[in-house]
Amino acid sequence: MKTSAILFTLFTVGFSTPLLGQTNQIDKSRYTLWNPTPSEAMREMSTDRPDMTETPYTVDAGHFQVEADLFSYSYDRHNSARADEKVETWSYAIANLKVGLCNQVDFQLIIPTFNVVRVKDQSTGAARRQSGYGDMVARLKVNLWGNDEGRTAFGLMPFVKFPTSQDGLGNNAYEGGLILPLAISLPGGWDLGLMAELDLLQDSLGGSHHPEVFNTVALGHDIFGKLGGYVELTSLVSWETGSDWVSTLNVGFTYAVTENMQLDAGINFGLTRAADDYAPFVGISWRY
Repeated sequence: MKTSAILFTLFTVGFSTPLLGQTNQIDKSRYTLWNPTPSEAMREMSTDRPDMTETPYTVDAGHFQVEADLFSYSYDRHNSARADEKVETWSYAIANLKVGLCNQVDFQLIIPTFNVVRVKDQSTGAARRQSGYGDMVARLKVNLWGNDEGRTAFGLMPFVKFPTSQDGLGNNAYEGGLILPLAISLPGGWDLGLMAELDLLQDSLGGSHHPEVFNTVALGHDIFGKLGGYVELTSLVSWETGSDWVSTLNVGFTYAVTENMQLDAGINFGLTRAADDYAPFVGISWRY
């Protein structure tokens, strides 16, 4: 989906239906990090994982939420350069730490605890391995409408990436961008998520920067009981010279252990050569 189409949907759908389905009349504007939202007034837990489509809903003021990959893996053999090599990546305990600052804003810190990348030349058998800490990302999520009521919700998420990686796992550059997530409650218990993201990244050869646009569409539904599922389509377009289109088809499941804890698992499939061939993962989220 083109960025212009997503942005049009964000504003036409959002502004035309922000008051639909209002049920919560509690004034939560007085709650802050130092005056937490009482448990009876908290909204249903919403997570940015396991799909790639971020949610516009924030963590309630004065509460904390942890969303973590317990383990993730990616495999790439059919690359766009058609190089005769295999790339495997393992990641462990990558966590997104969140805290609610006020009713409409939360702060997030993504900590890439441990990563391993192994590249093997299939023709010669030579392999190289990199491992260590990754690049940290700080994000601020601001909900503009629909946090506690309505059939739509929309938010802004500016972010900055810090060059904290080890062993050549990053590009040693500060980078950032802006995420625009939209959530829509559809008839029949279906949930639609749309996201547009604009990034400003350093060129692979260093020096200058280039923009990238990342778009996602996700459709989710409860399967039975506490088990839910989703299917998602993503698209990444870069303005860097020589870059290729990256697209994936993702499927996954969530299981609500309690109202404050969720397990998830899924797999992402590459639709283009520039994407990883497949990437399974398992994760957990909880709040307190």
